[in-house]
Amino acid sequence: MRNFGRILTAMVTPFNDDCSVNYSEAAKLAQYLVNNGSDGIVVTGSTGEAATLTKNEKVKLYATVLEAVGDRATIIAGTGSNDTRDSIELTKEAEKIGVHGAMVVAPYYNKPPQEGFYQHFKAIADSTTLPLIVYNVPGRTASNILPATVARLAEIKNIVAIKEASGSLDQISEIIRITPNDFLVYSGDDGLTLPILAVGGNGVISVAAHIVGNRMQEMVAAFYAGDMAKAQALHLELLPFFKVIFITTNPIPIKDAVNLIGIKAGPVRLPLVPPTAVETEQLKKVMQSLGAL
Repeated sequence: MRNFGRILTAMVTPFNDDCSVNYSEAAKLAQYLVNNGSDGIVVTGSTGEAATLTKNEKVKLYATVLEAVGDRATIIAGTGSNDTRDSIELTKEAEKIGVHGAMVVAPYYNKPPQEGFYQHFKAIADSTTLPLIVYNVPGRTASNILPATVARLAEIKNIVAIKEASGSLDQISEIIRITPNDFLVYSGDDGLTLPILAVGGNGVISVAAHIVGNRMQEMVAAFYAGDMAKAQALHLELLPFFKVIFITTNPIPIKDAVNLIGIKAGPVRLPLVPPTAVETEQLKKVMQSLGAL
């Protein structure tokens, strides 16, 4: 599946009160997302608290979400880590389950040089037939995959896309300029979705789409229909929500928002902590202004 869709949601992982994974609620949330603007779902990305999930929990989540909505949406497994061997192993497990692709984050903490990035992603690509999305998120990994490295990676047959969360429109434009036309570039920041579409990007791997997925679809549809005034108006209307869901570390606010709309996302796992009363109040205020509450 070459084109994964325009709006993919990086799904939160629902937990029970004791912080065990709530698989039945994960299935329900996946269904809700697909019914409300998501073309696809990324399971166990950063927003899914991948860093504190065990391998078995991740594998069971892939199977759960695939069974729930795999016939209606693209299911992408977040299989990356800072250990190449572990990433290969998890990607192979995800492929066996039958997901449609894998998203592989740049190794965090290790801070590999550019050649290290290349060899890491190449080794994973060589181990699977799944189409892969490279995930560049310097704010979490403390290192940046440069456009020239992305261009090299784009030459590998099953590395088909990048989720770009560097926040640099300049860098993203350069990636689009020097990679093949069929290499997909996704915004990793909700607030940059429209600007990235304008320079040739494909869509967004979104946090906000948990709550405003339909309106984001409207914005993207308006852009492709050439109705820039409508696309801009929707972008500006949604901007306060794009900002408020990052008032503290993701996914703390978005999980709170999902709980507020009546889906049992549950708590976050340590070392993350619940939002403060002030943060929840700010979130509610913006959601109410959008008619989301």
